[in-house]
Amino acid sequence: MSLVSLVKIKNSDIAKAIEDSLNLIGYKIPENIKNIVIKPNLCYYWDYSTGQTTDPKFIAALIDLIRSKTSPDTNISILESDASAMKCKYAFKILGYEKLAKDHNVKLVNLTEDQSQTVNVTAGKYTFKIMVPKTIQEADLRINVPKIKYSIERIKITCALKNIFGCNPYPKKYRYHPVIDEAIVAINKAMGFHLHIIDANIVSGVQPKRLGLVMASQDPVALDTAASKIASVNPKTIKYLQLAQKEGLGKMSFTTKGEPLEYFKAQYPKKNLQNILMGKAYTIAIQTGLNKKLGIE
Repeated sequence: MSLVSLVKIKNSDIAKAIEDSLNLIGYKIPENIKNIVIKPNLCYYWDYSTGQTTDPKFIAALIDLIRSKTSPDTNISILESDASAMKCKYAFKILGYEKLAKDHNVKLVNLTEDQSQTVNVTAGKYTFKIMVPKTIQEADLRINVPKIKYSIERIKITCALKNIFGCNPYPKKYRYHPVIDEAIVAINKAMGFHLHIIDANIVSGVQPKRLGLVMASQDPVALDTAASKIASVNPKTIKYLQLAQKEGLGKMSFTTKGEPLEYFKAQYPKKNLQNILMGKAYTIAIQTGLNKKLGIE
């Protein structure tokens, strides 16, 4: 079984919670690492306070932890790619990542503009041509920092595996939707990440809620399985999880370390269609106000 840690953020100390989550799964950041990439969830222009995107303060805490274990000069890049409804140049600015990059001396990489190499990857009964960005290929350590979110699509929930789907540099990602489960697995096979840390400090619901949770694992399948249980979604009904296990990306069986999973499950906003739609509407209302404040149409 794979290890999954669950750590409660105490006294707003995100850095300690991240470090504790890594210690619980026995993970040590290599001291001599040179190039590190971090993939947050920046799915749209929604501020982190909505629970829809990764908090830049969470990434900043992770960067400080990495450099305390390696070197102040460790090369770190934050990754995202354009989508049909989102451009990185705006998302990086609106969501606080431009300031983060300046304050912490890290690079912002739009994978859509990066050089890439095309590889053929089979998942299930489909073969995909996947463009693998050069920045990901050359990284010594790849860290995935997703959110836990319900989806009104048939995939039901998005977390670690779905976040790597965002590394696909092709912006018109909706073209993969008819075969989304296989596409998620194919892209994860093409771009394997070494470490997965969930920012579940704030989660989305009818209204955003502070859950105060950090989860970590080296196995994205196990992590997504645990996350789906916290969100009260049966992991056996999630097709891409079952396929990911079959294709060797990880195991759906897991052992937890730290706080009881049931504690966070009891606190997590429960799923129903009305809640998802109301939550999206609440999120849009918050972001509309933020956009007006920033002077962005």
